[in-house]
Amino acid sequence: MADRINNAAGKQAVPALPRHIAIILDGNGRWAKRRGLPRTAGHMVGAENFRKIATYCKNIGVEYLTVYAFSTENWKRPEEEVGTIMKLLAKYLDEAIRTMEKDHIRMKVFGELNRLSPELQAMVQRTDEISQRYEGFQANICLNYGGRDEIIHAARRYAQDYAQGKVDGELTEEQFGNYLYSAGIPDPDLLIRPGGEYRISNFLLWQCAYAEFYFTDVLWPDFSPAELDKAIEAYSSRDRRYGGVKNP
Repeated sequence: MADRINNAAGKQAVPALPRHIAIILDGNGRWAKRRGLPRTAGHMVGAENFRKIATYCKNIGVEYLTVYAFSTENWKRPEEEVGTIMKLLAKYLDEAIRTMEKDHIRMKVFGELNRLSPELQAMVQRTDEISQRYEGFQANICLNYGGRDEIIHAARRYAQDYAQGKVDGELTEEQFGNYLYSAGIPDPDLLIRPGGEYRISNFLLWQCAYAEFYFTDVLWPDFSPAELDKAIEAYSSRDRRYGGVKNP
């Protein structure tokens, strides 16, 4: 999709390019198992692939990329695997902090952070501080995240504000959206799930109400820019009506 990259570099409009892409990073463990490697090896390769896909999204003009890195249910996995994932996240955030200033990239972490280590929490706070200074491409990492948990978290925050008289009147969708982790960010246009599963696994339940879904059997470590191009091409062919009718 060289022409898409060239258009993005020349700041020309690209037809039907999703403004916001969400991806469920699925298949790391199976990728490793097929190669006779420990599951942790799959997570290492998957983490590097996130860096590659995020850079590609930025280059072609996508404004937001949100990835599902670790769910509230993933704590049930073996302790060694969870530990490896957390170390990889710490490594990535450390590298991101050192490059965000140079590349003017924004990054946000969605999820309940209290269960994370103090080191990871401090890194997340640092990325927030850096992100506030720039505009442009933003990567969002869902960490200790669950869609239902997010909605409950938002409802509790709204109820507290209501009880304290900080809000009044009838609750609207727009108002409720301001209490979600994704407040201020447009909803995903395209949700991609590699790995051969056909479900969204508690990911961005509120935000993906009108997202286009794209499923593929390709495992996340093998999900290349070319595979992303296929997903974008499929998205480009969709007729997005948001419950209405075009040309009635």
